[in-house]
Amino acid sequence: MKKILYLLLLCAAVSPVLQAKNDSKNDISRNLRIFNSVYKELVSNYVDTIDAEKSLATAINSMLSEIDPYTEYYPADMQDELLSLSTGNYAGVGSYLQKRRQGIIFSQPRWNSPSRNAGIRHGDIILAVDDLDVTGETPIDEVSKRLRGQAGTTVNVKVRRPYAADSLLSFEITRRQIDVDPLPYYGFLRDGIGYIGLTTFNANSADAVKDAIADMRAKGELKGLVLDLRGNGGGLLESAVNIVGNFVPKGTGVVTTRYKEPGNYKTYKTTRKPIDTELPVVVLTDGGTASASEIVAGALQDLDRAVVVGSRSYGKGLVQNTRPLPYDGLLKVTVARYYIPSGRLIQAIDYSHRDSLGNVTRIPDSLTNVYYTAAGREVRDGGGITPDVKVKQKETNRLLYNIVRDFWAYDFATKYAAEHSGETFSPDTFEVDDSIFAQFKAFIDPDKFQYDHYCETGIKYLREAAETEGYMTDEVRQRFDELEQLLRHDLNHDLDHNRDDIVELLDFELGDRYFSEGDQVRRTLSHDDDVDEAVAILISPERYRMLLTPAKDKQKK
Repeated sequence: MKKILYLLLLCAAVSPVLQAKNDSKNDISRNLRIFNSVYKELVSNYVDTIDAEKSLATAINSMLSEIDPYTEYYPADMQDELLSLSTGNYAGVGSYLQKRRQGIIFSQPRWNSPSRNAGIRHGDIILAVDDLDVTGETPIDEVSKRLRGQAGTTVNVKVRRPYAADSLLSFEITRRQIDVDPLPYYGFLRDGIGYIGLTTFNANSADAVKDAIADMRAKGELKGLVLDLRGNGGGLLESAVNIVGNFVPKGTGVVTTRYKEPGNYKTYKTTRKPIDTELPVVVLTDGGTASASEIVAGALQDLDRAVVVGSRSYGKGLVQNTRPLPYDGLLKVTVARYYIPSGRLIQAIDYSHRDSLGNVTRIPDSLTNVYYTAAGREVRDGGGITPDVKVKQKETNRLLYNIVRDFWAYDFATKYAAEHSGETFSPDTFEVDDSIFAQFKAFIDPDKFQYDHYCETGIKYLREAAETEGYMTDEVRQRFDELEQLLRHDLNHDLDHNRDDIVELLDFELGDRYFSEGDQVRRTLSHDDDVDEAVAILISPERYRMLLTPAKDKQKK
């Protein structure tokens, strides 16, 4: 009798679950039938011809856009980028593309790439790729697809080079395997402090970090390490775990992924013998530090193994896997959330909750929760990794924003490189001097420079308010005229006033045309506030130790 009662109770408990699963399957089946019918009717009976593949892709992408920006559909002919991110290599010409008003351009031929070695330069406007006529209407994805291909094959590219005498040029480029170097530069800064700048997390990243540390130790005493993850958008989760494994004991838990079903989770622990568990480490983060980068920064922070310096990271705590689809398609889908050693989730945006307009926002700090590191320091969830030491970032203004947005610095550097074709410069001595800055000022056409006239607009609104409220006397009107004259934009004055920041922009753009990525990184380290703060912490053992000490223990001292 007891067995019968037990079985009846079990069936009663399981039945709602089974019913829910059956209802879910029925919903899926019903919705697929509806979608299939609509799709067939459109393709068969719509008055105009419909591109069936394009319509299906639009429907899929529209559906995925309602979920999160990381769940994406890749048809068979658009998987190269996804493959290059995971493997760290692809076959092609090795250049970034960009769509501009004048057409699709080679925006950044990578150093020592097939495109650069063949003669392609920054700003070259693509006119044709083999038999594909490239116009302003040509999708950039189509041009990218044509440039990629099997290593060893060739592609003919016709371009128009701005600011050059012989502007119409043709290049035969031999494609080859493009290895994405995750570590373009490492080396000593000063006082025995090493630097590693990691740009991505692919299959080669962990070994690259390990080898860099070994190489620096072979050259001198390594007293501390700056691990720069700024602008690193992430990559492979396993790579992040292996990098943490260089600094913590084998078997240390780094991250736990939790899936949809309750109780379904996986904890990733380090599996390699560490290089050094005592070496002082500072991790640099900023708003571009995301995903796998945040796992490394957050895990080292939670384990009290490193001091985090800079600004708050992006806040991506979601995990994606790829799923095969019919006809060689792929679906990159968010399958889990990840939690770092303290137990916190650093996801900054809850995509399941949107406002009436369908927009999502960051989780406010007031709704975040306190967690504790291994030593007992307070850390918070939601909103990315908050640095232990925040470095005030340089403030920008509308002038600098407009210079970047409208490509004034980029186009000037393109013009300068065209006019100095064949010249070489040393990365250690090159600088934007008075002559170059004057040339840049002359390059800007005041009639074409797009100003955001905030001051003028503000005065206009004040005038209207004064008129409405009855305060516009002759004296007030005169004061307004005087103020308007004082605040009128003077482009020459504004450029001079912002000279230091503009020089920094020009230095980067010009350097990008003459120096390797590694040299570019090395050149910027001498005037990097985050790096300076990191070095200051590492050369002060007492300060480093106190930053890793919980507040309650500091009070005892």
